[in-house]
Amino acid sequence: MSLVTKVTSIMENAIKNSIPTRNMKRGRNNQNPNQITIDKSIKRKQILRGMLRNKYLYIMTFPGIIFFLVFRYIPMGGLIIAFQNYQPFLGIDGSPWVGTAHFRRLFMEGSFTMLMRNTLMLFFLGTLTFPLPIILALSLNEVKNKWFKSIVQTIVYIPHFMSWVIVVSMFFIILSVDRGLINEVISFFGGDRIHFMTNPAWARTIYIIQDTWKGIGWSSIIFLAAITNVDTTLYEAAQMDGANRWRQTWHVTLPAIRPTIVTLLILRVGNTLDIGFEHVFLITNAMNRHVLDIFDTFVFRMGIHNGQFSFATAVGLFRGVVGLILVIGANKLAKWFGEDGIY
Repeated sequence: MSLVTKVTSIMENAIKNSIPTRNMKRGRNNQNPNQITIDKSIKRKQILRGMLRNKYLYIMTFPGIIFFLVFRYIPMGGLIIAFQNYQPFLGIDGSPWVGTAHFRRLFMEGSFTMLMRNTLMLFFLGTLTFPLPIILALSLNEVKNKWFKSIVQTIVYIPHFMSWVIVVSMFFIILSVDRGLINEVISFFGGDRIHFMTNPAWARTIYIIQDTWKGIGWSSIIFLAAITNVDTTLYEAAQMDGANRWRQTWHVTLPAIRPTIVTLLILRVGNTLDIGFEHVFLITNAMNRHVLDIFDTFVFRMGIHNGQFSFATAVGLFRGVVGLILVIGANKLAKWFGEDGIY
């Protein structure tokens, strides 16, 4: 073979290797079936080795998996009654099919506007308090006295472990018209006693105060954990540049915990229509129902009190679908702004 032929052959091979062919673009479709089977077998073995290596971690996830299967996924089969006129004595198989009649009834219901307004209002007011746990975590992070810091953390964590019955009862006693502490102070200074628990003007304010007091300490734990993972060399570099504690917090701490803030905010948006039943139910009465009645209490009233199981299920399904859409939308919006999101 001449020198020219050898050079030509080398150039042809180089060109073939440098230009992607159709087979390369198609990927696995034109690969040898035996090679694909071998690759899958290798991946399975790698997965099994990883599971065996971390078997104790997988065992720890079993209770959570069982909980979600039993109380979250399996009950989804019962959502079919939202499209039926469910009768307990007929069962799911024997109950007549009504299609979307319950959903049409929900949207034409006179109370739908009130329920949506109250739910969104309470969610919006609760969102305004979202920065408070962050501020508390930042404040606790600046405390150098461990003894004082431990006392403060204990005080702000305790309300989380109280049931809503206890929390509402405490506020009922404090805000009582007859011998409540707040009204006694108002009366001492010559003011008129206020019916806090039955006055609609105070209903939402009391709700937000109770919700914030109970949850601010527990919510700050996540932010405190995120703050402890911030690289200390960043603070040292900021100090060398002349940054004070406020500048370090603003330019180092907050950017470092921003992914955590975004993740929790996305999850909070997903709970827009799922504020919680127990708290609202306990502080609602005939005088303030029109400003506190939400989808959760409406479902309870329709399903348990009135026995309208299909209609109550339709309302719950509507609430869940809206929450799912909001989570997906908030996650996409977060990614659009350059954040990681939750998936």
